[in-house]
Amino acid sequence: MRFSLSSLGLGPLYASMLSLYSGQESSSVTHHPVLPPSYPLAVRNPYLSAWMPSDRVQQLPYAEPQFWAGQEFGWSVIVRVNGQAYSLMGVPDMGVSNIRPATVRRAEFTATHSIFDLTAGPVAFKLDFLSPVSPSNYVRQSLPFIQVAETRGHEIQIYSDIDARWTGGKSHSQRDFEEQDGLAIYSLTVEDAPLYAEADDMALWGSAILASRSSSLSQLTALSGSPEDVRRLFGEDGKLSGEDDTWAEGSVVALAHNLGNVTGGHSVNFVVGYEREAAINYLGEAYTGFYRAEYPTTSSALSFFLDDYSNALLESLKLDRELVALSSAAAGPKYADILALSTRQAYGGIDLVIPNDSLDTGEVLAFIKELSSNGNTNTIDVIMPAFPIYYVMDPDYIRLLLEPIMKYLAAGRWHLPYTIHDLGTHYPHAIGHDDQKAEPMPIEECGNLLILAAAYVRATGDTDWSAHYMEVFQKYANYLLENSVNIANQLSSNDAAGPLANETNLAIKAAVGLKAFGEMSGDGVYSRAGDQHANIFFQQGLGTDKDQTHFVLEYPDWPGTWKTPYNLFPDVLLGLNTFPDSAYQMGSNFFTSVRGEYGVPLDNRQDWAKSDWNMWLAGTFETSTRDEFVDDLWSFMTNGKHNWPFSDRYVATSAHGNEPGVPILCRARPTVGGHFALLALKGPRSIQSLSCRRGAVLEPVGEMVDRQQYLFGNHIEEL
Repeated sequence: MRFSLSSLGLGPLYASMLSLYSGQESSSVTHHPVLPPSYPLAVRNPYLSAWMPSDRVQQLPYAEPQFWAGQEFGWSVIVRVNGQAYSLMGVPDMGVSNIRPATVRRAEFTATHSIFDLTAGPVAFKLDFLSPVSPSNYVRQSLPFIQVAETRGHEIQIYSDIDARWTGGKSHSQRDFEEQDGLAIYSLTVEDAPLYAEADDMALWGSAILASRSSSLSQLTALSGSPEDVRRLFGEDGKLSGEDDTWAEGSVVALAHNLGNVTGGHSVNFVVGYEREAAINYLGEAYTGFYRAEYPTTSSALSFFLDDYSNALLESLKLDRELVALSSAAAGPKYADILALSTRQAYGGIDLVIPNDSLDTGEVLAFIKELSSNGNTNTIDVIMPAFPIYYVMDPDYIRLLLEPIMKYLAAGRWHLPYTIHDLGTHYPHAIGHDDQKAEPMPIEECGNLLILAAAYVRATGDTDWSAHYMEVFQKYANYLLENSVNIANQLSSNDAAGPLANETNLAIKAAVGLKAFGEMSGDGVYSRAGDQHANIFFQQGLGTDKDQTHFVLEYPDWPGTWKTPYNLFPDVLLGLNTFPDSAYQMGSNFFTSVRGEYGVPLDNRQDWAKSDWNMWLAGTFETSTRDEFVDDLWSFMTNGKHNWPFSDRYVATSAHGNEPGVPILCRARPTVGGHFALLALKGPRSIQSLSCRRGAVLEPVGEMVDRQQYLFGNHIEEL
């Protein structure tokens, strides 16, 4: 039997009976392609982000998933085969409810799926958590939800529940139930929650959703109450009946399908999600999910989500296959593993929204949360490291993320001579900094903004957009002209490392930023300035040691220092030729000599590495050195020393006395989009399977041959 739990924002659990299983019980789980730190289950936006730590997979029937920040969720999946109930996931105390644990055989992740193979009695099951990545289809990408069923030859019932921990305010939660045209919807909310309120990074003002839809071949029942009572009832009767219990802390809402004695293929779907009608506060105006332009009610969105599954599944299978092929060709199978685990996370920090009052799709914007640090909104130096994945998948996301910032800057509300660091102190507030007190990163953010804009224009040819904001861009190009040789003491993106004066890597960014603006504007003054600055720092040696073996951390007179000069990558990506080939060969030779057990630290003062910047830097190297960087990141990802969502910051060397290969602070950050740097060198829109018309609403394709192959076959040979 297979379950497919998908996370389109709503998430149906699709289950199908695959085969009978016989054989010895296994004491270990096979992980394919490798063991990751944590498996993404439902990863759609900063508030719908559920993960299963890999060290819990062996005991998956007992294990509860986690929010990205580490909080526990209640989410169980139970099947009943020939009168005996088995937990596939999330039932910590089975003895109370007479539920047996299924046996976990195998765990797998792809770019869009996390799949767990289990056996329950005589039947094999596949739990498939699908989080489609569909950036060009704004409806599908913005749906905030995730998907059980297809059986043969046995008496089968299928069940799922969630609890109020999904709301972030379990002690003040309430539940509502709605049934309409066979669609059953449970909503969990926090009573009297203030708009846009958070608790430990979890949203308090939205609704956690559990939903499913009956069919002519299944009977759908619903119940809420204590997990022990509700699960026991399902285990005994195979259905849920009676009145909802008094809602109390620790209660669950549950739905169950009774398929009876199934002799042919049939499917049922459960949906799990988190909906926020007012999703973002942009300059005092509420913005909502893009999908609400077509599906303004929860029930209509859920119905579409369920209907769209076949389309979303087919697209996800094509994307998974194409990404493996392209990334393997770019830098080998280990690189393919890295990108597969990074994909959902890179999009999992983003909300794609439109104005809540007008629902005008012409006003679509994207907002990204700075996860695992201070929670800033649309931080430019978060967009910057993440942008290679958007360049590859759909470069319009660079504009969608920059547009809220550009509107604010163009309105004249930011008065300082350098660009703003972020658009709000804490997500989901994108209200700017009229007090002029955003974190100061003058060279960093000016360079980032100009490079990002130039990358967008290069990838799309949209010169109308850049022309509209050219005065704003020129203001910050002028700042770089005047301030990027004798650089005042200031922070770079790596603020944990502290401020520096005359940081060489910032000077490199400024030179590339000037050259990028020169190309975008057609003004040769800036292009020549970029080349002149590069000449000062490389050919004349201001930014290198005297023997020109490497770029130094800061200049002048610090020959023994170094920092990873990752800001060279956009020069290579965009073919700006700001720095000569010899500068890149210098780095390729040098960085093989300073590797730690898990790669190269950020600079000579640190023992920690940044995975995004290291993949950027690897994109400037010759193949042998590039492959060392890929090997090091893959080794960290697979070492089994941690169970967080993919961390982009970790101890790379034991030289300072710390244990190498363990993460530091950062969980689930969308900056892992930077891992796509090597693939981005193949050009924008490299993924051809993501060809859906922007914002399109597709008609359901029904029971396709490809879906049948997926549900009942081991592999899909042709898509």
